[in-house]
Amino acid sequence: MSLRIDRGLFQYEFIDHHAILCVPVDADVKEIRKRYIKIARLLHPDSSGIHTEREKNLAIELLSKLVNPAYETLSVERTRSEYIIVLSQIGKRLIQESASIELTTDLAKQLAASPNIDHVYKSAIAKIAETQYDCLQQVIPIISQISELNLVYLMRSAGKALAAPPPVAQATVNANSSQPNTATAPPPLPKEDPAIEQYLRRAQGLIDKNQFAPAKVELQDALKIQPKNSRCHSLLGFVYLKQNQLKMAKIHFDNALKLDPNDPTALAWKPKLDKFLGQQSSSSHGNAPANSGQKQPDKSGGGLFGGLFSGKKK
Repeated sequence: MSLRIDRGLFQYEFIDHHAILCVPVDADVKEIRKRYIKIARLLHPDSSGIHTEREKNLAIELLSKLVNPAYETLSVERTRSEYIIVLSQIGKRLIQESASIELTTDLAKQLAASPNIDHVYKSAIAKIAETQYDCLQQVIPIISQISELNLVYLMRSAGKALAAPPPVAQATVNANSSQPNTATAPPPLPKEDPAIEQYLRRAQGLIDKNQFAPAKVELQDALKIQPKNSRCHSLLGFVYLKQNQLKMAKIHFDNALKLDPNDPTALAWKPKLDKFLGQQSSSSHGNAPANSGQKQPDKSGGGLFGGLFSGKKK
């Protein structure tokens, strides 16, 4: 039996590991592991109920060539992050090619027209998963069907992410004044793609463990992908603050607030940082060198962490 698949996302020379495991494209590691264990039990010769030699060989081939590689890719943070970046790029490509994409299954066509895409998509995936590996001869057509659903979901999701924001009124008239209100709304924020969410989740976990150096690396890598992400900037500002790199912390808090004036982390810490830098600047006139924003020892027992954090840590 040929394991070649050329429908759905597979037609873009991409191995759709989510389709192989029949999990949504935004499934977390816990969900992926649970699904893999269930499939492995169905296909492994020691635990499956398969009796004929032909089906045993097919089951082993499906497990070793499709299922195991899919799980290995999606269960490891590094390979999963790289995979999701490519997946996100394909979603954007699908927007450009949407007019030429032909859907072959009724489920995919229904999903393409559905107003409630998330519910319909995840319900369909869950339903197919119940019987995906029951008939081994039908596994490849079923994976193709799932991948076509994934294609539609990515295309629709990328479409929502790239859709233009609703028009903002150029000027509004105050009820108590004849002068127009010329205040403009801040620019719309870029929608976080799944890859960025993975970086942010890892960085936040490292911050919670006070592992600031690796958290900084995660956030810097995320900003290479999405430079105008306010949350990345505010978390990176916080990391620099905890490392006593005040100048860099200020730069990233400023960037976060330019992108999102309501960013809670930047709003909480930037005023304290500005006040502290102002106090240091005042006390540094004379022979003491001005604060350069780089790491400096806290000789007083108070200093930055005594004044800024005051025993409270995020």
